[in-house]
Amino acid sequence: MRTRPCKATPGAAWLVPPAALLGALVFVAAASAHARVSPPVSVKGELQLYSLAVPTEKSSLRTTKIVMTVPSGFGIDSFAPAPPGWHQQLQQSGSGDSAVITKVTWTGGDVPTGEDSLFQFLAQPAASKTYTFQVQQTYSDGSIVNWAGPESSDAPAPTIEVKDSLGGGGVSVLSIVALVVGLLGLGAGAFALTSGGRRPLA
Repeated sequence: MRTRPCKATPGAAWLVPPAALLGALVFVAAASAHARVSPPVSVKGELQLYSLAVPTEKSSLRTTKIVMTVPSGFGIDSFAPAPPGWHQQLQQSGSGDSAVITKVTWTGGDVPTGEDSLFQFLAQPAASKTYTFQVQQTYSDGSIVNWAGPESSDAPAPTIEVKDSLGGGGVSVLSIVALVVGLLGLGAGAFALTSGGRRPLA
C-alpha cells in the first residue's frame, strides 16, 4: 500500500504575532463544543489533510456511530485508519477512478462524555466557496444528534471556507486559524495516513 506524502508548511508561516496566535487558540476553544471539520480555511484544488471531530456531550452516554454526508465538490481521496474499535463504510456514486464518496459511516465506537470522536482524510475541494457537511451522531441510548443546523443553532453543521489562496507575503488571521486547528487535529489523531486509493463500499 502506498503512502502519500503530505506537503510541509513553509517555515515563514510559523512567524506569527503572539496576539494573533492567542486569538486563534481562543477560536479553537470556542469551536470545540460542536462537531467541526478542520482546518476551517483551506485552498481550492489542493490535496489537504482534514479532520472531523464530534464531541460526546451527553452525560453518562457514549458515542457509538457517526455518519458524515460529503458536500458536492469536496473530493475525498483516502482515509487514515479509523481509531481502534471503529469500522468504516463508504457510500459512493460512480465507479473506478470516477467514483465519488458521498457518505461515510463509522460504527462500533465507544467514546465517553467529554471526549471527541476523531477521523482524518485527504480531500481536494474543487471550488472557492463555503462547504457544509451534514453529520449525524448516535449515542449509546439510541438518541441522535443531527449536526445540520445554522451557525446560531445548538447543533450547527460543520463548515469550511475554501479560498483561491491564503494570501500573499503576509500571514492572515484566517491562515493562522487554519494552521492551529489543523495541527491540533493532527496531534489528537496520532495515526499515520495511508493512501492505496478509495476504499470500496463494504
